[in-house]
Amino acid sequence: MARASSRYVCQTCNESFLRWEGQCRACGSWNSLVETVVRAPARAGRVGTGGRAQGTTGAATPVPLGEVGAVDAPRLRIGVGELDRVLGGGLVPGSLVLLGGEPGVGKSTLLLQAAAGVATAEDQTVLYATGEESAAQVRLRAGRLGLLTGPAGQAIAVLAASEVGAIAEVARATRPALVIVDSIQTMTVDELDGAAGSVGQVRESALRLMELAKGEGIAVILVGHVTKDGSIAGPKTLEHLVDAVLELAGERSGVLRILRAAKNRFGSTEEIGVFELGERGMREVPDPARAFLVEHDAPAPGSVVAATMEGTRPLLVEVQALVAPAGYGTPARRASGLDGNRLALLIAVLGRRAGIALGTQDVYANLAGGLEVDEPGLDLPLALALASSHRDRPVAAGTVAVGEVGLLGELRAVAGIDRRLREAARLGFTRAIVPRPARGKDERLALPGIQIVEVGSLREAIEAALGGGDPPGEPRRPERPRMAEARPPMLG
Repeated sequence: MARASSRYVCQTCNESFLRWEGQCRACGSWNSLVETVVRAPARAGRVGTGGRAQGTTGAATPVPLGEVGAVDAPRLRIGVGELDRVLGGGLVPGSLVLLGGEPGVGKSTLLLQAAAGVATAEDQTVLYATGEESAAQVRLRAGRLGLLTGPAGQAIAVLAASEVGAIAEVARATRPALVIVDSIQTMTVDELDGAAGSVGQVRESALRLMELAKGEGIAVILVGHVTKDGSIAGPKTLEHLVDAVLELAGERSGVLRILRAAKNRFGSTEEIGVFELGERGMREVPDPARAFLVEHDAPAPGSVVAATMEGTRPLLVEVQALVAPAGYGTPARRASGLDGNRLALLIAVLGRRAGIALGTQDVYANLAGGLEVDEPGLDLPLALALASSHRDRPVAAGTVAVGEVGLLGELRAVAGIDRRLREAARLGFTRAIVPRPARGKDERLALPGIQIVEVGSLREAIEAALGGGDPPGEPRRPERPRMAEARPPMLG
């Protein structure tokens, strides 16, 4: 029997029950009952004349927007530059941050380094609450990272507990600057009978930790598990409660890790952080613009370098494409790191507007380095890579491309093109294929050290990148000779 302090509430009609049932008897919804802590409702006062509540203490009064006092609380610097960049300059006191990622991607390692950074940069204490590991296991990881000595060894307090009430009590008693909870799916609340990781436990644990963060002004970071489709496990309410949602991604077989902000109430969601996972933990990549470029001995067909923008940071990434005859059945379309729907659209535009028919070909597209990019400027490099692989002709070395492709085969300019090309010139690229400015705009790009080729259509861009003619090894088919017209026999 459930405790008196909890009820199973239907998420569809809000009807409550004492026990869990598969179907709600009120509305008929299946599997909609979630265990929820029952809180005593606040006594509502009567509303008198003038709209002011009577019989209540501390009645809320609206304040004009211009008279609302500004909160100028200094941010808590973590000391890890890439993490501070994604957060918008550091942690805001009293904020609740959720960090998600696949198992083994390095979430606990990054947060342990963040705790050491707060202890070193801000000279503050940190509470590391772990429900998955013991304190000895956390110590082993800290030993590999070299954090046992110095300020971090004394400023980081490890608490092996999974009950949220105990964690909140310790945090209120010690007053740390940062609380790290690893992970939210292992936390429980005594008032609920559900197992750890259930919808009710995860939601109520997040609510208790949010009360701790907002009430005490302590920054709290939660570690979240992900499901097989890559989304953060637990109710969607979890992502709505927190102030920021960070996602750490990367190929487990590789060393590069990318940190993104899917939600950030205190900063931009377009910035990314690039790390390299090694024996000593997460190391910041000194030159992220070069990190995703692959060195080749010679130019290869199907490879084009794209100049992309992630927030305020230009990144150069290699777009790889492979076009091969389909063996049987429907041709394959595979995309990694880019939008598959956009790939299908570009295949159609290439066949209709540029004379490159890929309808009977298997097409595979990939971004080197495990980076995921979703921006219009990737259209032109991807289309050039497909054309290069189809014709088996490489793009000249030192060439970079950027631009959006329309359904009519026209090219459109993208934002920040001057910053992209300036970064490409810094990395040694000597030629750039970009869209021609629209009519009425006299914006001729001119940057020292790089030749800018402006084109107006996809067909022109392919000619500029690959040149004309047939691909090598595929001679032009001879035309059929015309049959002579039959003439009637001459009469002698």
